[in-house]
Amino acid sequence: MKPVNHKAWLLVLPVVVCVAFSAILPLMTIVNYSVQDIIAPDRRVFVGTEWFASVLQDPELHKALWRQIGFSLAVLAVEIPLGILLALCMPARGWQASAVLVIVALSLLIPWNVVGTIWQVFGRTDIGLLGATLSWLGVDYNYTGDDVDAWITVLVMDVWHWTPLVALLCYAGLRAIPPAYYQAARIDGASRMAVFRYIELPKMRGVLMIAVLLRFMDSFMIYTEPFVLTGGGPGNATTFLSQYLTQKAVGQFDLGPAAAFSIVYFLIILLLCFVLYNWIQRAGTSGALDEESDHA
Repeated sequence: MKPVNHKAWLLVLPVVVCVAFSAILPLMTIVNYSVQDIIAPDRRVFVGTEWFASVLQDPELHKALWRQIGFSLAVLAVEIPLGILLALCMPARGWQASAVLVIVALSLLIPWNVVGTIWQVFGRTDIGLLGATLSWLGVDYNYTGDDVDAWITVLVMDVWHWTPLVALLCYAGLRAIPPAYYQAARIDGASRMAVFRYIELPKMRGVLMIAVLLRFMDSFMIYTEPFVLTGGGPGNATTFLSQYLTQKAVGQFDLGPAAAFSIVYFLIILLLCFVLYNWIQRAGTSGALDEESDHA
């Protein structure tokens, strides 16, 4: 039995310290605020779980939650297939591959507030290309006054911004497949769809899981882009959970309810990601079993 190398923990110590200051200590502060009524900087009253009960019974929170879940599911339903398709169409080698990779990654380099500003101008019917084109085609489009138009505009903006991330992850997964698999498929006379179903898709399962979890978590925490584009409107059509939390903490300065809601928010994301991760794992396992039974 090898002795434990205690010096290795010294290498991990800087990471532990960074995590403690960036995550653990703020989380402890939020938990402290969530059980107190902060009347003044020097006057606080312990209220227990009162803020949690108040937040969970808030009908506006329920609406924002369902709005958020619908948006995140729509993001996954569009960006994952589109990212896979884009990765399949990208060249595998040569200077064309390098050029396409740079072009695809351009939108990922744009800051979130700039993305919101770009689409704010892009969607205007007087000077924006999208708004002017739809107006010229006779489409009644107004993302600042119509709930559906605003929601679709935020969704399309997110698809434009983040689909390249899914495409790059899938592209990396495709390039990791050994050429021997494709050679065997050509010898067997497999069709393009068969190659994708039995070779490329199973081999991309790992990167697809990362892409799904990253996009789900990020879309569930979206704030800057819709805030800049629509301000959460019209009405509350694009007011997602993060903006609802900001309104409570900054706009109304209800630190106790905001802290309680942030903990609930964190637990919701954690639970949904856990369910999603296990669903992907089970789907991949059942797919592998079906493939083995087909070969048998």
